[in-house]
Amino acid sequence: MRWSRYFRSKEESDGLERVEKVVVFGGGSFGTAMGVSLARQNKAGQVTMLLRDPYLCKDINEQHCNTRYLKDYELPPNVNATTSAAEALAGAQFAIHAVPVQHTRAFLQGIKELIPPTLPIISVSKGIEVTSGQLMSEVIPSVLGKKQPTVYLSGPSFAKEVMMGRPTGIVAASKDKALARSVQRLFASPDMRVNTTTDVIGVEICGSLKNVLAIAAGIVEGLDLGPNAMAALVAQGCSEIRWLATKMGAKAATISGLSGLGDIMLTCYGSLSRNRTVGVRLGRGERLPDILASSSQVAEGVATAAVVVNLARKYRVQLPVLTAVAQVVDGHITAEQAVFEIMNLPQIEERP
Repeated sequence: MRWSRYFRSKEESDGLERVEKVVVFGGGSFGTAMGVSLARQNKAGQVTMLLRDPYLCKDINEQHCNTRYLKDYELPPNVNATTSAAEALAGAQFAIHAVPVQHTRAFLQGIKELIPPTLPIISVSKGIEVTSGQLMSEVIPSVLGKKQPTVYLSGPSFAKEVMMGRPTGIVAASKDKALARSVQRLFASPDMRVNTTTDVIGVEICGSLKNVLAIAAGIVEGLDLGPNAMAALVAQGCSEIRWLATKMGAKAATISGLSGLGDIMLTCYGSLSRNRTVGVRLGRGERLPDILASSSQVAEGVATAAVVVNLARKYRVQLPVLTAVAQVVDGHITAEQAVFEIMNLPQIEERP
């Protein structure tokens, strides 16, 4: 295969060896997994996690384990943690931003004076800011107030599978093609395939809305409606994401690629999906506040669902499945009522 030789090229190995330090913003499961992926393939480099919690920081440094989110996995010795932003950023050549979307603005406000204007930020956070309706590609520059080199990383990638070294494919999106290729070289390994694209909007909107669709898929599972209903709902949801994304300027090819359909399939059908799990529990009759209170992980689809209705209005796109999730999350209708309303929509002709 041509791309297997690509991994062994001298250009790739040289590019990786030059990276001596990467900082990870946040101590969640995915940020940890991506940091570990880099640490394993570049044992001479350092991965430093910037955390708020001094106890988790102590566990990572002394026990070499993220005891809160990935307690079953040992971290490489070249992964450490600190609560000092100045220490974490000193000498960093890349920054992986893994802070949940709804907390990103406050986090970056607190450290923006310490971020060098040339430091590339690799955002792995997926979602839409509720208060502003902005994607991460809008939030980051609006907070930093400067043209920061930024790449948006997305695709079907559960943190635990990355930690296990299982084959994974992701997409690096940036308007700067050279920067996207640099991030491609940074992460590419025999376990990780990295595609590049300039379609930042497509990658971001798919990465955001697939979480909302996963809640809908979980509801179908929780209600035990069967594979027929699941296939119909996910297919309809995929169409809705495509309709909205293309209206927002995304490329159709992105929606059918790794960061689109690939991520949708993983999040809707994968048992490790946090958003799908929220939907399953809603379908079984549990209350949303109880579901969220019982989980230490953030299900971004819950917050993103609130923005879907506004997007549908703004771009004049009908999104019956995605807006139904928003109504369930807001408590306006039950999961059963949402299914009933969707099934009783007018019969239509298939549309592109």
